[in-house]
Amino acid sequence: MTTATTTVTGMAVTGTEPAPSSPPAASTLMRLMWLASPALPVGGFSYSEGLEAAVEAGQVHDEASAARWVHDQLRLGLGRADLPLVAQAFGAWQAHDLPRVAALNDWVRCTRESSEFRQQTEQMGRSLHDWLRQRTPGDERVAFLGQLAPAPTWPVAFALAALHAGAAAREALIACAFGWAENMVQAALKAVPLGQSAGQRMLGQAVEAIGPVVDAALATPDDARQAFTPMLAILSAQHEAQYSRLFRS
Repeated sequence: MTTATTTVTGMAVTGTEPAPSSPPAASTLMRLMWLASPALPVGGFSYSEGLEAAVEAGQVHDEASAARWVHDQLRLGLGRADLPLVAQAFGAWQAHDLPRVAALNDWVRCTRESSEFRQQTEQMGRSLHDWLRQRTPGDERVAFLGQLAPAPTWPVAFALAALHAGAAAREALIACAFGWAENMVQAALKAVPLGQSAGQRMLGQAVEAIGPVVDAALATPDDARQAFTPMLAILSAQHEAQYSRLFRS
């Protein structure tokens, strides 16, 4: 267990071996790259997800500590909560199981451990719904996404966007995880701060970890999905009132 693991949750996690997967078609791959891109107009780049507060507290202070932070948050946060939920929402959208979609959306909102985290998932969910609505105005599932109260959440919206891209579930989760990792590395470059070469090394480490994390998420049943990162929640709550901030709260 690393220091950053204890900082985020105080718990360890196990993974599974990656499953074989056929490569996506070129058009699908490009649409997934679009969804994972920081240029997607959903504002993901404007959040640090507790990292800026961790820098302020001295818990993240160099490349090594920033890399551990991203890696542990990927495994213990995203890999246990958002990625399993994206997989389950993907299946629900595919089956047109709208009550299931609504229940998953409620789970995301109820398990966000700070006001900042809840605002982030709702704001990004609304923005992705607007993007989808302009591209696929006739899809009743997109209309249903916009009707989720009080707002659609990011993982649920991303699952529908990935389905529209023509992706399989595993490809959708890889795109979601990589987009998150790229935003987090960019946040570290600004907040620590770090240089571009350090950022590329950090992103390379995240890329190596994403496959096993995604495969574990795909194998996670409903009753094993969890959102339990108490120290991360405390840092996020502290960030809401942090005196000087680069990132949104």
